Amino acid sequence: MKTYLIALGAMLFSVKLFAANAIAPSVEQVTPLLNGLTIPAVSLTAADNKAVALTELVQQKPSVLVFYRGGWCPYCNAQLAALRDIEPRLNQLGYQIIAITPDSVASINKSLNDTGGQKLSYTLLSDANFAASSAFGLAYYLDDKTAAAYKGKLGSLITTEAGTEKVVLPVPAVYIVNTAGEALFSYVHINYKTRLHSELLLKAAELALQ
Repeated sequence: MKTYLIALGAMLFSVKLFAANAIAPSVEQVTPLLNGLTIPAVSLTAADNKAVALTELVQQKPSVLVFYRGGWCPYCNAQLAALRDIEPRLNQLGYQIIAITPDSVASINKSLNDTGGQKLSYTLLSDANFAASSAFGLAYYLDDKTAAAYKGKLGSLITTEAGTEKVVLPVPAVYIVNTAGEALFSYVHINYKTRLHSELLLKAAELALQ
């Protein structure tokens, strides 16, 4: 009986782990990485088209990780601009900002230069294969009706899953991570219009490393 229970527990853990790393069927079914857990080892693509290991990047200094839907999203652009405005204060606290998106490298380069009429100086990384958003438990399939509308309006700006052409998006999220890769704070909201206020982020960043 004991052996059976151990095997069953291991199986359930594996199923849970798979679910957390898979793309959720809908936004309501995402399973975001919890505070206290270590961020996953994933590779992303920088604006210069070079591969970047996220765990190595956060080892350099405490980090504010921001997952956003894309440069085509006005709510995301407003968030990126707000981050630019508070970046000096976050830098003073010892943080770096890393923004992660399904956008292509070409699109993140456009965002770096066009957001709010001013250039961004923090790091933008492309997650076009959804490796990071899936591993963080943030990725989900957009419903067919909304996906069709997005494709019709935005065309190639929308990144789709290879092989299925389904539209995959990350739930907008903010994580504060220490140099050990531990998530100290997170803010995840399934309503893409609701974003973490800059002053609340600053306060969380101030308290996280105390």
